[in-house]
Amino acid sequence: MTLQQLKYVIEVASRGSINEAAKRLFISQPSLSNAIKELELEMGISIFERTNKGITLSKEGVEFLSYARQVVEQAELLESRYLNAKPSPQHFSVSTQHYAFAVNAFVSLVREHGHEEYELMLRETKTYEIIEDVKTMRSEIGILYLNDFNRGVIDKLLKSANLQFTSLFTAMPHVFISIHNPLARQKIVTIDDLQDYPYLSFDQGEYNSFHFSEEILSTLSRKKSITVNDRATLFNLLIGLNGYTISTGVLSSDLNGNEIIPVPLAIDEVINVGWIAQKNMPLSVLGAAYIEALKEAVAP
Repeated sequence: MTLQQLKYVIEVASRGSINEAAKRLFISQPSLSNAIKELELEMGISIFERTNKGITLSKEGVEFLSYARQVVEQAELLESRYLNAKPSPQHFSVSTQHYAFAVNAFVSLVREHGHEEYELMLRETKTYEIIEDVKTMRSEIGILYLNDFNRGVIDKLLKSANLQFTSLFTAMPHVFISIHNPLARQKIVTIDDLQDYPYLSFDQGEYNSFHFSEEILSTLSRKKSITVNDRATLFNLLIGLNGYTISTGVLSSDLNGNEIIPVPLAIDEVINVGWIAQKNMPLSVLGAAYIEALKEAVAP
């Protein structure tokens, strides 16, 4: 086993394609495939599963990748300390539901830990895809919420994927609305108050189950509803159509301005927002730093 082979595995896992990884590594695809096959033979495991749809990490490969990253990180620290070598580009990826605080934490991470070169990824995506991303190590960390309604389904998926949920904070439900919405003058709103306003929610694609919804109370019927794919569109519709969405109440004026405000929702529910990662596997340097940035971003 060589350090170069470990770097090959990391690159293939990051790209999800041997062809793309070979291009990035400036080697031929057959050479890369052979190097990985030799490593798999030596280790006695199948690191990757190869199908007609592409290449993904096997269950053993996920664990192997975690250790490989630690070894490569430590080797690069040694080279930087004693050989004055140029640090390799840093790699880190997080998949999250549409939370402004997750973006704030990402900004803090880059400002504090970003070197001259880095390859980072922030994916605001669908709930099921967040779990799949962390399961396959496309992302090291995922951010989502649990409540009494979705916990059973989400916990089952996390357990089968060997993932662990760690709570960041709990919050009472709020509605996000425009400051020009007539309800903005109220200290608290009820479900009945909202019935004449457009309800905005995030599309969950193929896995559009109520249990994967980013908004609680997803089973309620509404007279007016609009589904969107990104946070910017949703916020524009909150302002332009006097719409509303249901979330944690945590907003960022730096990212979202002062046109949108949270108002408490009169409902007996609790939202538990947290992060998921591979169980019993240490976080990378950037992964641990991002968690600390998340804690600061949501601190009262």
